[in-house]
Parts: sequence; structure tokens; C-alpha cells
Amino acid sequence: MLTLDKIYHAAYVLKGVSRITDLLSSSSLKTNTHMYLKTENLQVTGSFKVRGAYYKISQLTENQKKAGVIACSAGNHAQGVALSASKNKIKSVVCMPDGAPISKVEATKNYGAEVILVPGVYDDAYNRAIELQKENGYTFVHPFDDEDVICGQGTIGLEILNQLEDIDAVVVPIGGGGLISGVAFTIKNLKPNIKVYGVQAENAPSMYESIKQKKQITLDSVSTFADGIAVKHPGDNTFKYVNKYVDDVVTVSEDEIAMAILTLMERQKLISEGAGATAVAAVLSNKINVDGKNVVCVVSGGNIDVNILSRVLTRGLKSSGRNVNMQIALEDKPGQLVLVSTIISKCGGNIINVRYERSDLNMPISSCYLTIGMETKNFEHINFIKEKLIEGGLKIVNVI
Repeated sequence: MLTLDKIYHAAYVLKGVSRITDLLSSSSLKTNTHMYLKTENLQVTGSFKVRGAYYKISQLTENQKKAGVIACSAGNHAQGVALSASKNKIKSVVCMPDGAPISKVEATKNYGAEVILVPGVYDDAYNRAIELQKENGYTFVHPFDDEDVICGQGTIGLEILNQLEDIDAVVVPIGGGGLISGVAFTIKNLKPNIKVYGVQAENAPSMYESIKQKKQITLDSVSTFADGIAVKHPGDNTFKYVNKYVDDVVTVSEDEIAMAILTLMERQKLISEGAGATAVAAVLSNKINVDGKNVVCVVSGGNIDVNILSRVLTRGLKSSGRNVNMQIALEDKPGQLVLVSTIISKCGGNIINVRYERSDLNMPISSCYLTIGMETKNFEHINFIKEKLIEGGLKIVNVI
């Protein structure tokens, strides 16, 4: 059974293993809201997952430790299990989806685990791990649907309550539900007046749909760059705890997650992965009403693949009106580029690239298309520049 005593015991066991991560005041992120960030992206291995993995492994018998452990993960739980097993001097095998970021795969190997890549997503890696567990007698360390793992994650709730006295709400990412189960159980048992909200990617809404339909459902597929929460089916235990202790579950879009990652980097100098930014995304996009409240957002991980980071930032810039391409139809004659650039400059836009096209068969022979890439302030700024270009006698074909 999940109890407060076990969560306090987990906190004791984790001393010297996991960090007590900072709770940063971030009121500048959203007007009329007092935001705080629980920075689990700065945790050992770059994610909260080491808490649950280490506590689970610490509770194994000597015979179980001799046999070794096996886990499945998109990356963060994998690293937590690998490090925890290494600290306990036991063998670890981790099944990971073959689409997991290379950086997470290599980090897992570097922490000492044997990695097996499985075609598909998390659920496919899970099925393979269960097969190997039965064949070899390993102990399976579930990433979320295990009460020892949930106890480890619940230590975050204890830390939040110790770090901030006046809290109205805590917002937590959800994949399979282990993190929010531990945090919500802890907070609701110690301070039941605090609201707890969960957030999923709208392209992987297994817990959201399960709560909505009042039964556990399995998604046909998931498709989100927030790979840490790309789970098709919520856990039995976690579904029960979310139903009982969580006030509401919402979803956020890929663009909202990307904008949250960008905002955290620019305003707080924090790097978050997609899953880790979902709580912040929900608050910034007003999916949860926390105006005038003291709200804690759990930034659950920072292990974003550097190869995808630039694309995520570009997406965030575009979705917030900070980057735009305008295609303009021009008469192909001298001085046109000067006219366009002068107008944009006077409006405060910054041109970062120019593309010239005169071979389109649908345009008159004497015409051309000019595509201008610009840095802008917001969508209002984009519309202002567009209006001034039109006033200057130019035809806007497309705004992307």
C-alpha cells in the first residue's frame, strides 16, 4: 500500500543519491500569476526518474539483486534505473523504443546498463522487457505503475511543501502517471486544500481520455516530440490514484509545448525537454485557471535531444509570432528589394533571409516572388508590417 510513511522512508533512502532540487520563483513568466518551477530538469540524470528507480531497487531482496533488473523506457527512466543499479552494484537491462533520442540511449549505456532497442514506442519496449524478465528471472522495474516507484516520485511533493508555505496549485506532467500519483498522494494527504492538476500532450492523451471515459483506454498510436510522456495506456495503480487525488487533467499542443521550452530558455535560462515543459505550457496557454494564485509547475526533465532542439525553438518562435516568412509579389525591376527592406526596417522588423523566385509558370513574365524571413516581436507586429507593405503598394501572397 502507498503510505506517507513509505514516502518519508523513500526521502530518507534517497539522501545522498538524488538532489533536493530548487524551487525557483518565476512570476515574470505570466502576468497575474505567481509561478514557481520545481527544477527536476536539474536532477541527477536530468530527470525525476532516478528517485523512483533508486527507491524500488533499494527495496529488493539480496536474491533479486543477484538476478539483476530489467526496465523499459523512452530514456529518462532508463537512465535512472541504470544509475541506480550501478550504485547498488547489480546488473541492469533496459529495453528502449528504437526511436528514442540517441543522447538518451548513449547516456543509459554510460550509466552501466545493457540497452536493447525495440521497434515501436514505449508499449512495444514494455512487451519485450516482460518477455526477457520471464526468460531470465530479472526483477522488472516499472517506470510508473509500481508503488515503490510512486513512493520515490512522491518525495517531490514533500520537497515542494517544505520549500513553499503558501501554495494554491501544483501542476504536473503525465505520461503513465507515476510522477503525478506520488506528488498528488503526498500533497492531498498533507495539505488537501492544494489543487493538483495533470497535463498530457494532446497527441498522447491516454490518461486524459481514461479519466474522461471513466475507464482505462489504450490509444491506437501516440505522436509527440514529448517522448517522455508518449504512453498508450495508463497504469492500473496510477489510474486509481489520479482518479482519487488529481483535481483535473488537461492537454497541450505541440506548439504550446515548444513555446514553453523557448520561454523557459529565454526567461529562466532553463533547458527542458518536451515532457518537462508541459506543466508550464498548460499555465502559459491558460488551460488551467490559476490567475492570482501561487502555482508550482514541475519541470520534470531536461534531457532534450540537441538535434531536435533547434527545430523546437524555431517552432516556438513561429507559434509566438517571433519568426515569420512573408511571400511578396513584385514587379521584376530595380529598387523593389530596397523598397521592401526599407519598409520592414522602419517597422522594426529584422530580415534574416531572402529568397528570390522568378520561374513560377503561374506568374506574369515581368513579375517575381520575394520571400522574406524576419524576426518580429509578436503577431501584432507581423500584422503591422504586413499593413505597411500593402500601403506601400506591395502585394502579400502568403504569410507563414
